[in-house]
Amino acid sequence: MILDRIEMAHRYATLHADFAESFRFLADRRLADLPAGRHAIRGDRLYAVKSSATARRREDVVLEAHRRFIDIQFVLRGIEEMGWRSRLQCGMPSADYDAERDLEFFADRPSSWVTVKAGEFAVFFPEDAHAPLAGSGEIVKVVLKVARQGDVQRGAGGPAAPRP
Repeated sequence: MILDRIEMAHRYATLHADFAESFRFLADRRLADLPAGRHAIRGDRLYAVKSSATARRREDVVLEAHRRFIDIQFVLRGIEEMGWRSRLQCGMPSADYDAERDLEFFADRPSSWVTVKAGEFAVFFPEDAHAPLAGSGEIVKVVLKVARQGDVQRGAGGPAAPRP
């Protein structure tokens, strides 16, 4: 897991072939004008999902993990608390892995929490189970889904994103 400000994202651009483009997309000032929903950036291998939600109590969020995608979660407005636990330490799956959605849930509780403020991002690799959307108030965020190198999500096209 990585936690940092968008101004420092250049430090991580070489960790993955699509990270430089991902961070350029997130750093664009017009991102706030992007409508809610899914936006293709590079087909099925890199796309953004913009959403807003009312934060929940820590007790009410659930650990999730992905096998094929890395999440870059960027907070545009609000303050979000995100739980974390090593996937290797998750021993209580609460549902079978959903390959179509690349999603699995765990009944385990996070072992630590990070606070992610507007202008900050958290990167969750497949080894990182995470519990998003804790805190208070409204959270507006963009989650970039970055296919692990060599992986592409099956059957998940989407409308092209207006380039911020």
